[in-house]
Amino acid sequence: MAAAVGLGGAVGALMRYAVGRAFAGAGFAAPFATLFVNIVGSFIMGLIVGWILVRGEISTEIRALLSIGMLGSFTTFSTYSVDALVLSRDKGIQWAVAYAGGSVILSIAAVAFGYWLAASFFQRGP
Repeated sequence: MAAAVGLGGAVGALMRYAVGRAFAGAGFAAPFATLFVNIVGSFIMGLIVGWILVRGEISTEIRALLSIGMLGSFTTFSTYSVDALVLSRDKGIQWAVAYAGGSVILSIAAVAFGYWLAASFFQRGP
């Protein structure tokens, strides 16, 4: 199982690198590459989850390779999107909206706090 995740992770990381290079070469900013991989990764995750739910004919190793490994390193946003979908289905749309909004707002706040903390801690002397 670990080998499948590792192989998928290597493939996903290379895919993410290729997308970043393609967007940079086209003159687009990094956020557009991130947006692209988040949308594409979420779409692929939806296909995988849909296939599993409808057909159920995918081995545990292949599922781990594709979802945890490949898509996990390509974008973690796909997992976040599935979690929001499951919350919507199981707990209601209000839970999904709270989770989605809270994830975005709190993640941006965490990045800002981490950035501030690192900048303060590693600030050069006078």
